[in-house]
Amino acid sequence: MSSIDSLLENNRTWSQSMTSGRPDYFRQLAKQQSPKFLWIGCGDSRVPANEVVGLMPGELFVHRNVANLVYPSDLNCLSVVQFAVAVLKVEHIIVCGHYGCGGVKAAMSSQHHGLIDSWLSKIKDLYVRNHESLDSIADQETRSDRLCELNVVEQVEALSRTSIVQDAWYSGQNLAIHGWIYGLKDGLINDLGVRVDHLDQVPEHYRFQREG
Repeated sequence: MSSIDSLLENNRTWSQSMTSGRPDYFRQLAKQQSPKFLWIGCGDSRVPANEVVGLMPGELFVHRNVANLVYPSDLNCLSVVQFAVAVLKVEHIIVCGHYGCGGVKAAMSSQHHGLIDSWLSKIKDLYVRNHESLDSIADQETRSDRLCELNVVEQVEALSRTSIVQDAWYSGQNLAIHGWIYGLKDGLINDLGVRVDHLDQVPEHYRFQREG
């Protein structure tokens, strides 16, 4: 059996395991999608979003990219956010980075990596702004992990400054943005204590004014 065929076989086994106790599981799941959570995470294959928080299919709406970045020009990411917030009415957006992120390490280096360098420029800018505190950390891995944390905080702030999220708050929708980070070495999530759930937490010059 080829490696690709083994994936199809794994799928059949998984499908059977999901329906062994509930024969109508997939039929019911297909009828609706009503997750309370949107996960914005890194595309790293070692961080399976649903599994690390113990949620089943249909319970977590997921967007992933290299280094869990939120750009105001990224129509892919913002389309996911708008659908999750305006249509699915999620109550929580979780930005989850991970320690040992290759994207963060690449942004910290001066090596040329190709097209990805443009994508990671936001992290490089973040490193420059915080270089004094980061460079004071002697251990390179610890320094990189600290930048991973700062990157998560930065993306939480970026989300809070989008008109999509602010529209939800203006309309009275309950919506909170959280900053988490995942440990590859122990499988544990660390809550960075970053939570934005109200417009008053957004700096005034980033708030979009509404009529009335």
